[in-house]
Amino acid sequence: MSSSIYLSSKNVFLDTVNAKDYIQLDRVSTIYQSLKDSIKKPLKMILLYGRPGTGKSMFLSKLYTDLSSSQIVHLYKTPILDESEFYKTLAQDIFSIKYSGELNFTQFMKVVNSTKFDSIPVVLLDEAQLYSDVLMEKIRLLSDTRTVKFVITLHKTEKEDLIAKEHFQTRIWESVELENASSSELKMYIQKKLMKDNCFDSANMFNSKNVNKIHKLTNGNYRDTNKLIYTLFDLYCTYEEKQQLSNINTNQISSKLIEMAAIHTGLINA
Repeated sequence: MSSSIYLSSKNVFLDTVNAKDYIQLDRVSTIYQSLKDSIKKPLKMILLYGRPGTGKSMFLSKLYTDLSSSQIVHLYKTPILDESEFYKTLAQDIFSIKYSGELNFTQFMKVVNSTKFDSIPVVLLDEAQLYSDVLMEKIRLLSDTRTVKFVITLHKTEKEDLIAKEHFQTRIWESVELENASSSELKMYIQKKLMKDNCFDSANMFNSKNVNKIHKLTNGNYRDTNKLIYTLFDLYCTYEEKQQLSNINTNQISSKLIEMAAIHTGLINA
């Protein structure tokens, strides 16, 4: 294949979060539908959690896209860590009230308690583990008013069970966990991403054997897989330019180049 095809295939795996890049897999789609259905329930707060790279930010972006045509919904991809700025942003976005000075929690709660919506606004907070305990407590109190519904994402770590944290014991009414892909899911994910951008020849290069190798290196993590395959096709571009593909079967993914890409991305040591 030509370097232009490798370049197009490489760009499919850019590390970006865009709802249009959402890939439907049976298990993932079932989880997403469960999350979407939860929005319709009288829940005060919904938790979406999982290890980094399992697709939490993508879920929020797709949720925002799907809901924005039918109800008030706001997505905050980057945490607003200053309390006053957080309240001022919500006041302007949800209640159309602009504050030039400081806004404290008591003042903001007066606005919240004096407003009723036919359809409860939904606030999507990504990377909520970055918020302070104090601000998370305020978000809990806001959710108790039932004037605003929060969907928050959090990283799950090896050292702690997020569900057991005091923050969420009484406020989280529903939680959704995202996990890494199985080897068969990863194969489908890779092929669907490529076919979605009309990279059919590249999609056919991935068979169960080389995807199993990729899965072993990434443990099925979507973010690590994207980085690995981006680097993999970058290597193909480089080799094509240097005309060093004579000893490589370009109809399938080279095991040697997979290992090289893994080294480049830090998944294995040189």
